[in-house]
Amino acid sequence: MNRLLIEEWLPIAALGIEGLRERTPMTPFPAPNRLHVWFARRPLVASRAAILASLLPADADRARFLHTLGIHGDASAAKVRIAKATHEGVRLGAQAYGYPRAFGYTPTSHDLEGLGGAVVLDPTAGGGSVPFEGVRLGLKAFANDLNPVAAFILRATVEFPLRYSSSLLTRYTALGQRFAEEVRARIRCLYPAEPNGWICDAYLWARTVMCPYCRGVVPLSPNWALGANGVGVRLIPDLSTRKCTFEIVEATVDHSKSTVKGGVGKCPFPDCGRVIDGDEIKSQARAGGMGQQLYAVVYRYDKVVGQTKSGKPKIKRERGFRVPRPEDDVEILIAEKLREKMPEWQARNIVPQEEIPFGYETVIRWPLDKYGLRHWTQMFSPRQLYTHCTSVEVFHDLWESVGSPSDLDRAAMAYLAIAIDKVLNYNCRSVRWIPQREVVAGQFDRHDFSFKWSHAEMAATIPGLGYDWAVEQTGEALRELIQLLGHSDQPSFDRPAPSGCVEVRCGSADAMPLADGSVDCIVMDPPYYNNVTYSELSDFFYVWLKRTAGLIYPELFKDSLTNKDQEAVANPARFVGQKGALELAGADYERRMASIFAECGRVLKPSGVMTVMFTHKATGAWDALAGGLIQAGFTITASWPINTEAEGSLHIREKSAAKSTIFLVCRVRDSRRANDELRYWEEVEPTVRGAVRSKIKEFQDAGMGGIDLYLACFGPALQAFTEAWPLTRGTARPQPSRKQKGLFEEFDPYAVRPEDALEAARREVKQWRMEQLATVKRQHHLDPLTEWYVLAWDAFRAPRFPSDEALKLARVVGLDFDQQMKNQVCQSKGDDVVLWDSLTRHRAGKLGPVSGDCMLDTLHWAAKIAREQNTGAAKSVIEEARLKEDPTFLTALEAMLNVLPPALPSSKKKPDVNLSGAANDFQALERLRRLAFAETVPAPKIPVQEVLELVGERVDEEEDGG
Repeated sequence: MNRLLIEEWLPIAALGIEGLRERTPMTPFPAPNRLHVWFARRPLVASRAAILASLLPADADRARFLHTLGIHGDASAAKVRIAKATHEGVRLGAQAYGYPRAFGYTPTSHDLEGLGGAVVLDPTAGGGSVPFEGVRLGLKAFANDLNPVAAFILRATVEFPLRYSSSLLTRYTALGQRFAEEVRARIRCLYPAEPNGWICDAYLWARTVMCPYCRGVVPLSPNWALGANGVGVRLIPDLSTRKCTFEIVEATVDHSKSTVKGGVGKCPFPDCGRVIDGDEIKSQARAGGMGQQLYAVVYRYDKVVGQTKSGKPKIKRERGFRVPRPEDDVEILIAEKLREKMPEWQARNIVPQEEIPFGYETVIRWPLDKYGLRHWTQMFSPRQLYTHCTSVEVFHDLWESVGSPSDLDRAAMAYLAIAIDKVLNYNCRSVRWIPQREVVAGQFDRHDFSFKWSHAEMAATIPGLGYDWAVEQTGEALRELIQLLGHSDQPSFDRPAPSGCVEVRCGSADAMPLADGSVDCIVMDPPYYNNVTYSELSDFFYVWLKRTAGLIYPELFKDSLTNKDQEAVANPARFVGQKGALELAGADYERRMASIFAECGRVLKPSGVMTVMFTHKATGAWDALAGGLIQAGFTITASWPINTEAEGSLHIREKSAAKSTIFLVCRVRDSRRANDELRYWEEVEPTVRGAVRSKIKEFQDAGMGGIDLYLACFGPALQAFTEAWPLTRGTARPQPSRKQKGLFEEFDPYAVRPEDALEAARREVKQWRMEQLATVKRQHHLDPLTEWYVLAWDAFRAPRFPSDEALKLARVVGLDFDQQMKNQVCQSKGDDVVLWDSLTRHRAGKLGPVSGDCMLDTLHWAAKIAREQNTGAAKSVIEEARLKEDPTFLTALEAMLNVLPPALPSSKKKPDVNLSGAANDFQALERLRRLAFAETVPAPKIPVQEVLELVGERVDEEEDGG
């Protein structure tokens, strides 16, 4: 079998850099990302590389490959140059790399020679990066997804702009202008004009409940900040009306204190001030007693800041905040309007009256029903609901006015449905105001249904904002899609009209209408285990899309809600009430992925490869994915880690999250090996560890660190594992404890799982990292508890990470997590573990004595004393224990300083206590090193730390969903 380029080589460093360039905040994301919300998209440059390298032979011209990707310079050298300039305070500007971002390059006919007619399949196409790039490479792309929202987005991303080109944009622009004008005319009366010629930017609301003790109306907000410069709100409780008014203040110190934290309220009236229990708040919400109160209006105005050379005033647009005026209260008018229109809208099926179904995202993770949210209409305030229903009404009227629509009309109307979705995402009760940036965050800036105490509302009728903005932004995305797909008003010999084509299908990936052996390569980005339950999240859009796009493409929107029964995700909601629901969900995911992979094996040509792009920090997900590949008869022949997530991504920033995608290159196992004799795991494990050891330095040199280095090494481990399959144990393993996975299945002491290979990879990376963290070589070993603590900080670079990973790391160092670590150096919080700093351990009475037995205890005592007393006292403690020259202590100090966060967060928001405690430990130990150990312990290397807020800890903004 001839090897392919992706099995021999991939420019992982350059692809990682270009992936970050493509997706870094403050630069425009590519058009497919901007068109419509989807919950996972791979960078275009990475998708193009995966497709192209999965088709080209191993000896293909690598320079030409890079050029076809759009990498027209030395990305790594440019990154070094930029870092140096930034350190020196020099900004190199838009041309810092010397060439434009790679995704914008459209391959020429010369680039595409030799690829003609190839078929690429993405069976779980989602947001469409793979089929989009397949078409740009002149291929025949087959895109499949079970979710109708994804299928609709796929058609709008690839099929429609490819088929209709600029005529589609022209028709959409005309319809969009009519649509926006008509919606604005019908809802203008609900948005009072601003005084002084100001332009309304947003309305800020707080949920309200009645204090059960004083009967006061309590506005609930976890903070009252408005702007980055300290401007905020002070509550003025009126004892006579038992209501609050508000005042804009200029300094943070003058803000009112939060009135809700962790779901528990606090009455702001001075003659009460009592705590309002969370159950009381939920009870009022379920009974319909939770209201809302406007507490600030954001506006813009033009400020004269000087004169131009011609003497004309120089204008700068500024943002301001004001308190509510009586004119802002239009609740009675809105109620009357809703009463008047609702019967008609219900008769025309304009109102999404569907119930929010029980699910993992809607009830288990984010229990919306606890706050009385049982229907999709309740995700919106009365004015928002009226506005959205009006937009659907106008859509219906516009569709009827078209008469006998052409296919072009249908496609153009599809983008109006997308524009409506854009407003929905930014105009519901789940959007929040971000004071640090002074912007409104969309509902899906994080992929969840977290309950918001305070929320922002869009000023939907302002020219240039609201629906004008949504229509314009959708049109801009469409314009760029047309350009990226290679359309040009004047095609040249070098860039003729696009030659690729696409077929989009909505259906299950385990039964596709493709002939056996008809696909040249498969590139897929499969569902991420339990990270995202796509169907449940996309119902937010589906219930509206079936009332807009469903008029045009009824075949996509014939069901009440999205298909959840066939979705390949690890969804515990399917197994509620059964013992081991999480484990059952994982096994279900593995079976479903095995079925999809088996179908992929059927349609793939014997010479072809399937490249699977996977991102997940939990090894349970990797175990299930690899198990599915093995069940379906695949062998991994190569793997590549690519850094694909921007540092500022809201889904990974401030978390112990992975930034890398691992490309697993798979071939169908040779049928002649089906009857191979079983091999013993004990014989294969050294090969697995050797495969990992041979790649660690390469991955680290390419920029992989933290949890990403572990994930990068999973690929080589799984490759060696699958190549040796089938496997059994020569020695029986012990019965697992009750808390470990698999108790719902019969225990087989001789069974081998992909997790065995992953654990071997962990051990190899652990050994490598300890060698890196302790640079001065000494004849010793750290005690297991200290080693675990150091490795945990090194891997996750945050004090909070998944419990499952804590257990597996404990096994690597030879500890029992529950007996020797839990409530000793960390605590369990939900599905996560939170590491303790020195003071937290001391307060809990869990600090052992200063001695050579456990260096973590000794280091934490030193840090505690230095923080509470002084560095000299900490030095004395070490000297009294006769550890000043102890090589094990010196190594432990060096390792600890190389992993702890070196400084507090720079943001104005108060940091999480666990993170600030660790940073204070670092500062204390570094002062100790400089005072007493500067000659024997080198200065810390200060790794890049995610020293920001943590998963589930945003109680200053929203309910934690527990």
